[in-house]
Amino acid sequence: MRVVIAPDSFKGSLDAADVAAALARGIARAWPGAEVVSLPVADGGEGWVDTLVHASGGSFLTRRVTGPLGEPVEARYGLIGQGNQRAAVIEMAAASGLPLVPPDRRDPRITTTRGTGELIRDALAQGARRLLVGIGGSATNDGGAGMAAALGVRLLDDRGAELPPGGAALARLARVDLAGLEPGLAQVEVVVACDVDNPLTGERGASAIYGPQKGATPAIVRELDAALGHFADVVEGALGRRLRDEPGAGAAGGLGFGMMAFAGARLQPGIELALDTLQADRLLVGASLVLTAEGRLDRQTLHGKVPLGVARRARKHGVPVVALGGGVEPLPVEMLEALRASGIEAVVPTLEEPCSLEEAMDPEKTRKRLERAGERVARLIGIGHAQRAGP
Repeated sequence: MRVVIAPDSFKGSLDAADVAAALARGIARAWPGAEVVSLPVADGGEGWVDTLVHASGGSFLTRRVTGPLGEPVEARYGLIGQGNQRAAVIEMAAASGLPLVPPDRRDPRITTTRGTGELIRDALAQGARRLLVGIGGSATNDGGAGMAAALGVRLLDDRGAELPPGGAALARLARVDLAGLEPGLAQVEVVVACDVDNPLTGERGASAIYGPQKGATPAIVRELDAALGHFADVVEGALGRRLRDEPGAGAAGGLGFGMMAFAGARLQPGIELALDTLQADRLLVGASLVLTAEGRLDRQTLHGKVPLGVARRARKHGVPVVALGGGVEPLPVEMLEALRASGIEAVVPTLEEPCSLEEAMDPEKTRKRLERAGERVARLIGIGHAQRAGP
């Protein structure tokens, strides 16, 4: 029997590789002879770089770049593959993420994605032929303007002066000068791991949906939404095509829009991009069972998160999937049926009794719970096999 373990991280507790290792130990207790293949994955958010680079045997580079408040930060990205297959794995949160901004300084009117652009420029200098960019966890609402500036785009006001950083300044944009845009971008494939379908502006846009968590009041949300709309008017006019309504344009404070506009990026669900990059289909052929997991299984699991993406991929190969969650929200019958239709045959919680948040997040306790859960799943499936085999 071959078992593929393809979990996400348990955020704040264990990374995806640790989750996979714990489940593997549990399975080995019940099925000592089973072949267990670990395939830790990520969806473009936290752990994107670490997971893909470790799984691919790549290398890490650390660079000093511009942080979201304009102050220097140390940001890490990865390189995987060789030659024409050389790819850079970049996590925008490493350079422009919300955790880099103290709560009392969060203001999306002034935060910038410039550091993300600096990472992209460095990756091009390293010879990357593909850029795999995760854009979760941003502190910004500048439509990717800072990134574009780092890549050579000049964003000018009506006096010909370059705009200052931040989303609010976009309201003063008069002209976009693309003459200095990094020429290497035209020679590479840029794929953005994006798991939301929000447009750039409006009620479901970047400012309205994600601005408040970055420090925007209702008045600031309106200001930023108008600024992004004006930014799109000028940029789309320069490009000759409309991008603001593309699914994902509003991701990461409009960075989805900026990546499409200035880097020619294609947006793809993060878990799909991860599974493709890690050649998951090759590992799934001939597998008997897939275990996937994330810190919490809830209604959002049906919206492009790791367990659903893994299950859909496994279903193509006829492999049943069991999904484990640190916590499992009680789900209505129709949602359970939707999970089954996607290939998830059973949902298993790893928490065994009520406990405090501190206990639930404790790495060592989480590790032990995952081991026991992996063993339980394996033993239950073993009972089923024995029943089918008969006396």
